[in-house]
Amino acid sequence: MDEKNLDALNNEMMTLIRRSTLDKKHGGLDRSSYTLLHYLSRHDKAGVKALAEELGLDTSTISRQTAVLESKDYVVRIPDPQDGRSSYFQITEFGTQTLANARRLRLQRYEEIFEDWSPEECQTFRMLLAKLNRKLTE
Repeated sequence: MDEKNLDALNNEMMTLIRRSTLDKKHGGLDRSSYTLLHYLSRHDKAGVKALAEELGLDTSTISRQTAVLESKDYVVRIPDPQDGRSSYFQITEFGTQTLANARRLRLQRYEEIFEDWSPEECQTFRMLLAKLNRKLTE
């Protein structure tokens, strides 16, 4: 890809990232809370290390974020019976309800954003995003 196209791509990516944060305005959860709750909703429980590895963050960041979730009763800390020094996090019923509400509001917002796109355009965009996300994990 030539430099002109790379620069244009860079500008579009920056704009996308800046404008696509639906966060508290659309669902009441910031991006990190939504991401953690989403992950925990799909797993029985997870420790700080597993969350950090899965989400590509350091353990201190995950510790801070899970502390916030715990203070809001979105997650509960479960001590590890084999290792008293570590614990797992599990989403609470309140966390599940909060996540479901945030997801519903986010999907409504996406529906508004893409209302004038054809189904084919939406599918192509989704497939290209998936391809980009796969490449970013390499």
